[in-house]
Amino acid sequence: MYPPALAATLRAARIDVSTVAERGLAGRPDPDVLEAAAADGYVVLTENVSDFARLAAERLTAGGHHAGLLIALSSRFSRRPSGIPRIAAAVRTIAEEELEDRVVYLEEPSE
Repeated sequence: MYPPALAATLRAARIDVSTVAERGLAGRPDPDVLEAAAADGYVVLTENVSDFARLAAERLTAGGHHAGLLIALSSRFSRRPSGIPRIAAAVRTIAEEELEDRVVYLEEPSE
């Protein structure tokens, strides 16, 4: 969903990231993406709140867990190259928090 530049920016900030393309999951259904992320301990970053929030809730209800879900609403964050620094800054602000089983809506970084 996001350009490779976002992963590169987060890696430069020493955040361990992987893209769906790097994981061989490009084009796969959302449940597969969440399952793979949970299995590998990765937090999912998406703007697809309707599908992923539901999937995360269903997973917890069924007794499963996930590493966390970060929602970057498209009304707050742009996926265009000019928006990458803002999304990366928002991720960096919560990168040290415990995110397991949480759904977190990213906030605009304070200027």
